[in-house]
Amino acid sequence: VQLQASGGGLVQAGGSLRLSCVVSGSTFSIYTMAWYRQAPGKQRELVALLNNGEDGNYANSVKGRFTISRDNAKNAVYLQMNSLKPEDTAVYYCNALIRRTSAQFRPTDYWGQGTQVTVSS
Repeated sequence: VQLQASGGGLVQAGGSLRLSCVVSGSTFSIYTMAWYRQAPGKQRELVALLNNGEDGNYANSVKGRFTISRDNAKNAVYLQMNSLKPEDTAVYYCNALIRRTSAQFRPTDYWGQGTQVTVSS
């Protein structure tokens, strides 16, 4: 199983970006899907997470600006980022909790490779 993130880039403050993350490989069930970010010199932090059938949960710093969504048919999760600020600059990582087979008792945490988002002032 691999997670492939894309969509990062350089954008001016106030602009928008849409991150995508696709899960490839054989999976039995994908539970929580989420986006984290890590800015230089800072710890990785949760940006947004989404469980099946529930509303997204967001860090206070991005509420009202970011929207997480998922397409279960494509095994994908997205992060729509609007009204971007310079403090949103970070490497963004997608994360998913996955059971690969029905025999697997506990799901495994998987991470994507990260995509750089840079917001200029």
